[in-house]
Amino acid sequence: MTAHVRKQLVVVGHGMVGHRFVESAVSRGLTETYDITVIGEEPRPAYDRVALTSFFEVGAQALSLLPSGQYADPRVTLRLGTEVVAISPRHRIVTLSTGEDLHYDELVLATGAAPFVPPVPGRDLANVFVYRTIEDLEAIREAVTKGTRGRKARVGAVIGGGLLGLEAANALHQLGVETHVVELAPRLMAVQIDDLGGRTLNRHIDKLGLTVHTGAMTQSILGDARGRVEKLALKDRNPLDVDIVVFSAGIRPRDALARTAGLDVAERGGVLVDGALRSSDAHISAIGECAAVQGRMYGLVAPGYDMAEVVVDRLLGGDGSFTGADMSTKLKLLGVDVASFGDAHGETEGALELTYQDAVSGVYKKLVISEDGKRLLGGVLVGDAEAYGILRPMVSSGMELPENPEELILPASRGGLAMDMPDEMQVCSCNDVTKAEIEAAAADGTTTRAGSTCGSCKTVVKRIVEDYFARQGVVVDRSLCEHFAMTRAELFDVVFIHGYTRFDDIIEAHGTGRGCDICKPTVASILASLLNHHVLESTNRTLQDTNDAYLANIQKNGTYSVVPRIPGGEITPDRLIVIGEVARDFGLYTKITGGQRIDMFGARMEDLPAIWKRLVDAGFESGHAYGKALRTVKSCVGSTWCRYGVQDSVGLAIELELRYRGLRSPHKLKGGVSGCARECAEARSKDFGVIATEKGWNLYVCGNGGAIPAHAQLLAGDLSKDELIRYLDRFLMYYIRTADRLQRTSYWMDSIDGGLDRIREVVVDDALGLGSELEAAMATHVESYFDEWRATVEDPEKLARFVSFVNAPGTPDPSITFREERGQIQAATTDGPVSLGSTIPVGAGR
Repeated sequence: MTAHVRKQLVVVGHGMVGHRFVESAVSRGLTETYDITVIGEEPRPAYDRVALTSFFEVGAQALSLLPSGQYADPRVTLRLGTEVVAISPRHRIVTLSTGEDLHYDELVLATGAAPFVPPVPGRDLANVFVYRTIEDLEAIREAVTKGTRGRKARVGAVIGGGLLGLEAANALHQLGVETHVVELAPRLMAVQIDDLGGRTLNRHIDKLGLTVHTGAMTQSILGDARGRVEKLALKDRNPLDVDIVVFSAGIRPRDALARTAGLDVAERGGVLVDGALRSSDAHISAIGECAAVQGRMYGLVAPGYDMAEVVVDRLLGGDGSFTGADMSTKLKLLGVDVASFGDAHGETEGALELTYQDAVSGVYKKLVISEDGKRLLGGVLVGDAEAYGILRPMVSSGMELPENPEELILPASRGGLAMDMPDEMQVCSCNDVTKAEIEAAAADGTTTRAGSTCGSCKTVVKRIVEDYFARQGVVVDRSLCEHFAMTRAELFDVVFIHGYTRFDDIIEAHGTGRGCDICKPTVASILASLLNHHVLESTNRTLQDTNDAYLANIQKNGTYSVVPRIPGGEITPDRLIVIGEVARDFGLYTKITGGQRIDMFGARMEDLPAIWKRLVDAGFESGHAYGKALRTVKSCVGSTWCRYGVQDSVGLAIELELRYRGLRSPHKLKGGVSGCARECAEARSKDFGVIATEKGWNLYVCGNGGAIPAHAQLLAGDLSKDELIRYLDRFLMYYIRTADRLQRTSYWMDSIDGGLDRIREVVVDDALGLGSELEAAMATHVESYFDEWRATVEDPEKLARFVSFVNAPGTPDPSITFREERGQIQAATTDGPVSLGSTIPVGAGR
């Protein structure tokens, strides 16, 4: 009997699409017939390229789609850091950079695309980069933090103002580089959005401190005598003084292997394939950005995933085909929501356009509808893309528009229409998962891939699942945790009514077990809100999470941040000098934040008391960057300096920050005060925002950043300062008493029956008669406020916990040294860097 010979399948490329192909092949049983060999050119497994900019925050491992570095199925072999240099379709052999030849029965090309670098003179100078891989970002960071040929990069230019260009600009911005964006087209994101949308996006980006140059042609990159970038020459404009340039002017399919192998390629590049993704050789398929399906290239990850599924299906004997993809996009660029879907530019004959614009909040929305007003054809959303999930499926499904379609883009306060999500709504665009598929998975206990790629739809997915079970009559368990069968709001009432001061008493009377890392910090927060005691008091210090336990925010390398409060951003020269001296003496990396404070990073735990002793002596207080509490109240310069200012925004911001400092809450709180409608303090992106008017102050509430940013909404207008503070006191205490654990104010508002209208009834109209009680609670907080760090440095018992090794507090370990990383001290042992959360003694090498 002849042994069965297994077929060989080779995949060239291990990016997101290549990885999806292998995952699908394994899960659908293709490895029962084929052994799969995957050749990856990069030194690391596939990672989430969609979230590439977050690399600076989370690191490479967090982006990895295959953290273990290998597939669980032993019939899949992954070879990284290896390049395929030739293909012989006639002999079905691929040749590797190692000199090896691999036989294949089926070959799948998933080589992706490469950045397009135009033939600009000077592109070969030092400090000229592209933006495509983690290695690219590491090289950019190296140029900024350590320098090239003796100089660190401080001012940069990104060539290209499309999707990738703005992502690259965000990367430079995160590194603290003064950034210019140079775009040849007359607006940013010219392919996706129109002129008004582009101007709105421009204003958002300008506020962040980036400079946009549209309609600008790059002529050359000029260098100095050492071959370093010095200037960027633009046609008919003054040159830009820059020392780093990043090209992000589009992509080109990587089809060189196919060309040299004699495969057909499309006119504009890409492996020419049919609907089944077969190339001109029947045993070679192409998927993702390297494929040109019937001549068209698709540059998004979702179509690539669809292609991967089609090829797996065909190899299993199916007859599926790729019929095209929806190129609608929704993403966050530099913190700004942008979406484009359907016929965004109104190119359909007879198409009509409906637009809404709020220049103050930076929102622009456009709907393109059919001539008879019955069908939605497309649209553009900038600054607020929350409606994208409902509007985009209306295009593909042909749903009839409501009688007044403009209500779909108006805010609720101006007659906007709230619509239920249709079943065919695509909730997860990365993995093409609809609302109906999520509900079906909830019904039969299976799973979908929704939320597993970029993660932006996780909140919506959770809501769909909970709503589904609620409709089935199933009680959705919203208990705090297994130890408390109640919500945070219910637990708050229990503690308040009974006057508890200890966790042990609370869990004995109303819970079970000993508690966990969910309920303990929650109870600690509730007790702090009600009692305003020190979080390190002996009775409750064991309840705190890592940050509150040491009154500092732990960083990814195990060190801590130091963030003193700077109310309203106002600071004296003497105090600035103190911060600089402390940062210098303790080797801390310093950064000015968007909340008008100065962060100092890299502090070792045992140094925190000494650092804070110097800051406290200089008059600084804790900025509570480590706690779920008020962080900052940001301000513009207001009427004191600005010619447009109508009120003293700085004075009010300082007063509000000092009033609410130390206020513990379900989640962190941020405020803002703008001195006029130009909104330079971005008050409407905060949990509470105040904007000056000629008659007083407008109060906005329930805005915040996060995965799904929300603009604050007007609670009351033209208030006197006394009215403003009274309503703010009530609003904050109402939120603290009724919000869920880790629930931001925007989500809290959405969870309340009646939403903003109900909050207005309680806070402004005092419909529940709680006004005086809420004000009294806030007055108690204000009167009992104390600075946590001052109280700590003055208490030997509290200071005793700030030691890395309790069994050897003063014994240096000779194997520990310290190296400098972006100005901050990072611990390393003879075995390599110390991992997050590691505890190390003080070394000798600071």
